Amino acid sequence: MKKYKMETTVGVFVIIGLLCLGYITVKLGNLSFINSDTYSLNTRFTSVSGLRTGNAVEMFGIEVGRVGMLSMDQDEQVAVVELKIKKDVAIYGDAIASVKTSGLIGDRYVQIDPGGAEEKLDHGDSIVETEAPIDLQEIIGKYAFGDVEEK
Repeated sequence: MKKYKMETTVGVFVIIGLLCLGYITVKLGNLSFINSDTYSLNTRFTSVSGLRTGNAVEMFGIEVGRVGMLSMDQDEQVAVVELKIKKDVAIYGDAIASVKTSGLIGDRYVQIDPGGAEEKLDHGDSIVETEAPIDLQEIIGKYAFGDVEEK
């Protein structure tokens, strides 16, 4: 009888541990099983160096979504970025998307200036105006090796 009580106790702790592990995995992985609370917008950049799926999308310094799929349009020679934006966030037709870095060597994220045009962007629309990220290594290299011209 004592043996079964011990096995039951161990089994309960194992199940609780697995449930906690699953919860932490979902929370830290920023996974969501139902994506009905977001809509997709597409952007095109000449470079998305350092940007990854799951990186933040921010507007006014507040996270309003996540980076979805990254792909290439080889006909136009650009990178296509899908943005998953929260449904309650309005982005207008003249919005500007730019790839930024949080801190000096931090993660990349997409910064959106929402614009103010009359028409709002809907699911599947594209943000036309974009700014590629600044290549910090290139700038540091120019200063280090004296390729910077003074005016």
